[in-house]
Amino acid sequence: MPQRPLLLNADMGESFGPWAMGMDHDVMPHVDLANIACGFHASDPDVIRKTLRLAARHGVRVGAHPGYPDMVGFGRRSLACSPEEVENLVLYQLGALYGLCRAEGLAVSYIKPHGALYNDMARQPETMRAVLKAVRAFDPALPLMTLATRDTTTARELAAEQDVTLWFEAFADRAYDGDGRLVSRREPGAVHHDAEVIVDQAVRIAGGQALTASDGSPLILAADTLCVHGDNPESIAAVKAIRQALGASGAGA
Repeated sequence: MPQRPLLLNADMGESFGPWAMGMDHDVMPHVDLANIACGFHASDPDVIRKTLRLAARHGVRVGAHPGYPDMVGFGRRSLACSPEEVENLVLYQLGALYGLCRAEGLAVSYIKPHGALYNDMARQPETMRAVLKAVRAFDPALPLMTLATRDTTTARELAAEQDVTLWFEAFADRAYDGDGRLVSRREPGAVHHDAEVIVDQAVRIAGGQALTASDGSPLILAADTLCVHGDNPESIAAVKAIRQALGASGAGA
């Protein structure tokens, strides 16, 4: 049984026009938090609003999932943005989601940057500070989701400087390096595809048990939330199994 109650989160609303991405209808009933793409790396206003309605139907809290303005690269390529540009692009996307949330009677509950922006934020203090400044300017009560690593001292210090709460996130289906950072998707074995491996990693993280990092070292991650993905039938099965294994009974737990 898990020792830490983990909120399950998933990236949602990443389709664009007639192009479908993910299996949101299948994932939504099993998560607590929906990270809604805000239009820069994926999504459009129609997709965002439909996804918000889906989240409301299942009682799932919604958060902003802003990324670099990079539709072609799906937000997975770092862009040479200044800290001021990072702050502004995050604020812009928060405003877009806020408007659609307000139309549906919903609230933005947290912020989780996407892809390269998320990774840059975790590695570059100036990028982290820029995102934190955007959160503080928009609503300092909103938590910012960031990567749970072996040493989170710098992230905690920057968040304290801006008086913003952090939610530390772990991944059930990703490999970690010795520092507790995600192994690059370019590397073999960076993404787990076996449902049993994914569920086992989720249970280990929830129970405060050690994972094995890519360098062979034991790695314990102190996380508040666990990211799950659902873009194929196998991953949907894994999401359902994780929910059952963690002993929670549906969204909003």
